[in-house]
Amino acid sequence: MMKSDSGTLTFRQPDYKPLVKTPVYKKKKASLSQTKTKPDLAGLLLKILCLLAAAIGFGIMASLMIYILAKGIPYLNASLFAWTYTTENVSMMPAILNTVLTVFLTLLIALPAGIGAAIYLEEYAPKSSKFVSLVSVMAETLSGIPSIVFGLFGMLFFGYTLHLGLSLLCGVLTLAILVLPLILRTSQQALALIPTSMREASYALGAGRLQTIFKVLLPQALPGIFSGILLASGRILGESAALIYTAGTLAKVAFNVMDPGATLSVHLYKLLNEGLYMNQAAAVAVVLFALCIVMNLGHQLLLNRMTKGSK
Repeated sequence: MMKSDSGTLTFRQPDYKPLVKTPVYKKKKASLSQTKTKPDLAGLLLKILCLLAAAIGFGIMASLMIYILAKGIPYLNASLFAWTYTTENVSMMPAILNTVLTVFLTLLIALPAGIGAAIYLEEYAPKSSKFVSLVSVMAETLSGIPSIVFGLFGMLFFGYTLHLGLSLLCGVLTLAILVLPLILRTSQQALALIPTSMREASYALGAGRLQTIFKVLLPQALPGIFSGILLASGRILGESAALIYTAGTLAKVAFNVMDPGATLSVHLYKLLNEGLYMNQAAAVAVVLFALCIVMNLGHQLLLNRMTKGSK
């Protein structure tokens, strides 16, 4: 505060000097070497390993397909498709019909049981229930049991205890138990992948639990359920150990479910075991391979039609 000549008081602000100089930062241009990203050696190595594994798997499958087709196609003839089996023609037609009937009857029994059990475990049973954990553990355990064990069980229980003997029904019931854990687990996983928000939205619109399951959840879970059906059908189609002890090896069409009858895989095993019809066995392998392809295409077409209809 200072006094001027006129007698008035004026205020003067003191000059403050900063104790520390504020540094001035200048932007430096990044050099070309710094802008380049370092190569991800681990990612590149993983990519190479994945491509190598895919190439090996594809090569093995392609070589098996080429070998089966090259060995079997030259021996395909009309006598192999005769309606009656003899030692001269070694016809596979009865085995083809028995195979189609076996797949149909097995899925007819296993699908309602497997999908119904999956719906109960995922939508009705408490998540923390010991029963749910026990069923899951049993399903995983049964999936790893060899098929010949199922065949022995089917022979002892269905064949001897229930007096079904060697029959197509005994084989169908055995295969239904064999593929039931597979259908159960795939269906349960397909239902578990559906977001909870879809269930809540359905309930908010006034739908009941049963309507939510059949109108919302099952259409969304169809791809996963069909994958389980496809895997189960493939296992039924290629199963032989469980059917030798339950359905028998008779090369005759089982017009009655209480009659024995060999499927295509059992017929192939019998020809190879005898060692007299190796060329015909290769032809049977070609037909079995073609039947697998037709079944896969049929499942895919049916799935596409059902998903389009649900939309």
